[in-house]
Amino acid sequence: MPLWRFISSLLGKKPPARDHERLAEEAAAKMGVDPIELRRQNILARPDFPMKTLTGHIYDSGDPARLLDTALATADWGSFKERREVSKKSGKLRGIGLAMFIEPSGAVGKEQIEIKIEPDGKLALFSNAGPMGQGLETVLPEVVAKVLGLPEDRIEMRVNDVETPKLLGTGSFGSRSLISHGAALMNGAKEVVEKGKALAAKELEVAPADITFERGVYRVAGTDLAIPLRTLIDKKPDHLPHPLDTNLTFDTATAFPSGAHIAEVEIDTETGTVQIVGYVAVDDCGNVINHAIVEGQLHGGLMQGIGQVLGEQINYDPDTGQLLSGTFMDYFMPRAHHLSSITLIDCGVPSPSNPLGAKGAGEAGATGSIPALANAVMDALKQVGVKHLEMPYTPGRVWAAIQEAAESRN
Repeated sequence: MPLWRFISSLLGKKPPARDHERLAEEAAAKMGVDPIELRRQNILARPDFPMKTLTGHIYDSGDPARLLDTALATADWGSFKERREVSKKSGKLRGIGLAMFIEPSGAVGKEQIEIKIEPDGKLALFSNAGPMGQGLETVLPEVVAKVLGLPEDRIEMRVNDVETPKLLGTGSFGSRSLISHGAALMNGAKEVVEKGKALAAKELEVAPADITFERGVYRVAGTDLAIPLRTLIDKKPDHLPHPLDTNLTFDTATAFPSGAHIAEVEIDTETGTVQIVGYVAVDDCGNVINHAIVEGQLHGGLMQGIGQVLGEQINYDPDTGQLLSGTFMDYFMPRAHHLSSITLIDCGVPSPSNPLGAKGAGEAGATGSIPALANAVMDALKQVGVKHLEMPYTPGRVWAAIQEAAESRN
């Protein structure tokens, strides 16, 4: 029997997907078992991958036990009770919450790319990838530059260019850009290398089969004869397009990033304010091409999740239906002070589903932070008898829940 079905039978309800981690906590409490051990008994082991699910999806790779162990050790889960006592002495409620997740990213049909040699010898990359601040203009040239052994400043991602060819594909969304567009461009770059072997063989007067390629240079095996790819690019062809120009269509695949997040919070009982005092995110994003960009996406996702947990909501006047939170003057926005220091740890297991070994990263922060924070807030509130509280955990809602619990005890 699936874990969610077993837990639901105990609690008498079937949960929506977003409540699975909250439900695991409630089930553990009802059964009188440790919530960490409950998860350990039900997570997949690394040898279980790849695994075909009942819905037909294939979990490509992962190591959930390593994610969990790393998160627990980094967050110093074992000494939490001591920290809780310190908070209690200052009149605050301290809570800790864990969330584990796995989610799909990547495949939606085919993606077509084009690599063109410009008149100045630079390479232009064309794709349906749509940069939205996730750094594709940096990462995708990095991918191609590594295959070709060329400086990154000779490669440019063209976005919304008037010369952009009409390409097959579905764009950027759902944490798929690197898996789909990046993998397509990687394969395109490999095709450039293969085309270059014929040109190099002609220049060096040998058979293409005698040519090897490494770090941007073609060599004749067993000799000192060599010619850089850059030289072949810079040679002006007698006709256009350039013989190294490449157009390729790539069948995209699905990958399944996963993670274990732990949040620690303090609640001021006088005001109902929730303060995040610690956050650890251990993520499996597969092979990471650019750590700075991935960490930036994780930070952004975390803040998005924090906003949803602590305050974001659409409010209407109950009598007139008038929208009351239609501008950012009236709508809760997460800010820097809502988050303390973040510890991000990369525990990637390469994905076999694409040549980069990559998995999605853009949604990981939001996917893990919402249940982790919800578990932490409810762990804090259970000390004063609050058993249930709907998000968002605004100061007003939290304060009211604390007062109601106190009244019920009296």
